[in-house]
Order: sequence, then structure tokens, then C-alpha cells
Amino acid sequence: MELGKSLKISNLIRELRQQLDLSQEKFAAKLGVSLRTVNRWENESTVPSQMALKLIEEMLRKMGEPGKRLLKEYLLKAEQREDS
Repeated sequence: MELGKSLKISNLIRELRQQLDLSQEKFAAKLGVSLRTVNRWENESTVPSQMALKLIEEMLRKMGEPGKRLLKEYLLKAEQREDS
């Protein structure tokens, strides 16, 4: 899973976390990272590792329709930018 530079991973992470109704702390526990790491992702200080991105993508796919919408919004737009 790769995102185009103009699409903010912070927005995807925040929206996913809120749709799952998880605090940053609980979201971090699900991914096996620290609360500080999730906070840094959402504040655009750092970006998730490839492994974390794969776990996030799995979460999105398991969510059903809301996850599909987020995947389409963030991934397909990024892929379209890469193709052009």
C-alpha cells in the first residue's frame, strides 16, 4: 500500500481510527506500535512503515463498505497519480 505524496496518510489513519471508534492508544495496540507513533503519524511528523501500512490496509479491507470507500479514496487516487 503506497500513498501519493499529496494524499495525506495522517488523514487516512485518523479517519480509519475514528470509524473503528478507537483511541490513539487502542489503535496503536492493534498495530503493535506505541501511542506516540500513532500520534506522530496523525500529526505528520512521521509516516508508517511498510509493515504498518500493510496492517492498516488489512484493517480497511475487513471493515466492509466503509473500508472500501477509504481504500478507494486514498489508494486508487494514489495509483492513478502514479500511472499518469
